[in-house]
Amino acid sequence: MKKYFVLTTCCAIAASFSINSAHAQSYVPELNDTRMAIKPKIDIKAYTFDLSDVSLLESPFKDAMEKDAAYMLLLEPDRLLSGFRSHSGLKPKGALYGGWESSGLAGHTLGHYLSALSMQYASTHDPEFLKRVNYIVSQLRECQLARKTGYVGAIPKEDTVWAEVKRGDIKSGGFDLNGGWSPWYTVHKVMAGLLDAYLYCNNKEALTVCEGMANWTGETIGGLSDDKLQKMLLCEYGGMAETLANLYGITGNKKYLDLSYKFYDKRILDPLSEKKDILAGKHSNTNIPKVIASARRYELNGDQKDETISTFFWDVVTKDHSYANGGNGNYEYLGEADKLNDKLTDNTIETCATYNMLKLTRHLFAVNPSAALMDYYENALYNDILASQNHEDGMMCYFIPLRMGGKKDYSDQFDTFTCCVGSGMENHVKYGESIYFQGADGSLYVNLYIPSVLNWKKKGVTVTQHSTLPSNDVVNFDLSVKSPVVFALRLRKPRWANNCIVKVNGKVQQLSADEQGYLVVNRKWKNGDKVELTTPEDIYTEALPDNANRRALFYGPVMLAGVLGNTEPDPLKGVPVFVTSETNPNKWLKMVDPKTLNFETADASQPANVKLIPFNETKSEYYSVYWDVFTPETWAVQQKAYDEEKKKQQDLEAHTTDIIRLGEMQPERDHNLTGENQTTGEDHQKKWRSTDNGGFLSFEMKTDPNTQNSLINTYWGMDNRGRTFDILVDGVKLTSEDLNKYKESKFYNITYQIPIELTKGKSKVTIKLLPKAGNSAGPVYGSRMVKE
Repeated sequence: MKKYFVLTTCCAIAASFSINSAHAQSYVPELNDTRMAIKPKIDIKAYTFDLSDVSLLESPFKDAMEKDAAYMLLLEPDRLLSGFRSHSGLKPKGALYGGWESSGLAGHTLGHYLSALSMQYASTHDPEFLKRVNYIVSQLRECQLARKTGYVGAIPKEDTVWAEVKRGDIKSGGFDLNGGWSPWYTVHKVMAGLLDAYLYCNNKEALTVCEGMANWTGETIGGLSDDKLQKMLLCEYGGMAETLANLYGITGNKKYLDLSYKFYDKRILDPLSEKKDILAGKHSNTNIPKVIASARRYELNGDQKDETISTFFWDVVTKDHSYANGGNGNYEYLGEADKLNDKLTDNTIETCATYNMLKLTRHLFAVNPSAALMDYYENALYNDILASQNHEDGMMCYFIPLRMGGKKDYSDQFDTFTCCVGSGMENHVKYGESIYFQGADGSLYVNLYIPSVLNWKKKGVTVTQHSTLPSNDVVNFDLSVKSPVVFALRLRKPRWANNCIVKVNGKVQQLSADEQGYLVVNRKWKNGDKVELTTPEDIYTEALPDNANRRALFYGPVMLAGVLGNTEPDPLKGVPVFVTSETNPNKWLKMVDPKTLNFETADASQPANVKLIPFNETKSEYYSVYWDVFTPETWAVQQKAYDEEKKKQQDLEAHTTDIIRLGEMQPERDHNLTGENQTTGEDHQKKWRSTDNGGFLSFEMKTDPNTQNSLINTYWGMDNRGRTFDILVDGVKLTSEDLNKYKESKFYNITYQIPIELTKGKSKVTIKLLPKAGNSAGPVYGSRMVKE
């Protein structure tokens, strides 16, 4: 979710430049759940287990969970509650946190935090997490009573925003509703956190607060015409429809179901119901929650239109809009179907979007279980969600960069609080949610091979799963039963594994995958029975849909990353590539250490051999996960292109009359740099200058008085909204520039030819960068003057 200085998203990034358990912000049906007043109106074929039924054993997933839990204990609830109290007329007990918590999306983190605390308590029964849940809920109830409207919030200008919405004065854009940054998004996060506190921690007061907010929602938009509602829904509104549907399921009050349909965006959902892919140019994580709501409503009332929306959307996104590791989106937006080759940037894959796609996958699995759904789930879990955490300190990625030669950028502890920090807190405390499902026929689905213990109370069975996958391809299950019991054990046959072998008590079973893609052992199980599953692993590749020679490498379930060190690769030398006449990728790599899954390119890469490790183990180094693959013949052509680029650079240097290294003190003094509202920083190993709140930049450049001169400015390609500015030479407008044109994550050297009359007889000129109204100038990473 993004928020630009010119308002733009809620599951976008802020500035300069949205996996759940039984009910983590998205309830998936449990068998005979007495907390639900409304039972599913359709046949549920697979029921989720509660998080409290599954315990993780030692593995990278448990490590990630523990790092996440430690981070949550560093956070102070009173600081996250600060805005809620002050907006309710109560004295805050702590200072606001920084980042998005001090901006237009203030309060959204508290909802995520409440969900994450609730799930961690359900998974571990650690009383500290329950204590925090109960405290936060009591404080929100105090705020609600003080307001006397049912609403609680911390959004800037919220009273004005909601008053205007209620009377039908709707001014709505992609992420702006009447001057508020996606305000319904934050309302949803708080309501969803309250439902999780009720469902996981049995906090009945949380349900009271949530109902109060839902009733206020109904009063706020109840009088709006359909046209007004649809206009309001042009602004991102998170999972409001989903949460209201869940509230209907819990309370049985149909007004909440009816209210959920008021958050039905016809512009997006109607074409999806007709199986039309209209997703190009759409913000990914704005729309996934709308589809999750459809999946949940289908479970509750059997609305066939909602089913079509959810299944078609999942198929299209996972098959036509996703990268090799299961994530989707570039700068948070979906592009044309199967057009990804030019969309490998530092801003691919917003983590929130994958978080929500995994929720949707769980709903679809409950209705129609299949190994294909869990193949996707496994891929995204290992290679996106697990890869999004810094495993040293638990910090999270907003984006998962897929640019060749890119690296991750992690949040900090107290001054970021983007949407992906919020969803990130949830991601890593709910790894136990989809390892197992129980079939409506009494069977047990084993979907993920993650070390864990399942307490299957209904059957009196405990299943202990031991695995070191992917470093070892054997998974062991130990069964403890109170008395012999008959059921079918369904083991997912991974898409990456051929010739799987299943043994029961040491005896090989003659099995083939069933129509759902599972290896099924149906027998009377006795105490002490043992099952062994062997999933042979191999190296394989996945190509981009629009470039068969640009490939990602996998070993078993994990995507591999070539680690390139702590220095960004020289753009003239290029990032490493494979040069080989071999078509079998197992001959491209050699395993150095099977235990740690370290590989090395087997003299098949240029310009040198590269070490590869599982992508989810990368930290702050530069890496590549996609590789250009050349034959020796095509590589010879490519080398020639590299040589030509080097010659071009040498020619440029020879014709340069002046160059200013922006952001460096002496070069700026030498060029008499001045300006207003300037900012500076360093990215991609280069310093830059820009402006805030208008402002301008001005500096002198030497010219050749006798010939044509051109100015070359260096920019980094990224989604720079609000970055339109004029370029003036000695006060005369040369051109206008809009940095939003430059979409790839790379340096762009843009040439502006200067009319000869502006430099004739002059040995220097003054360059001025003047932003348009409401815009900024830059960032500029350097300027060069060259003669013809």
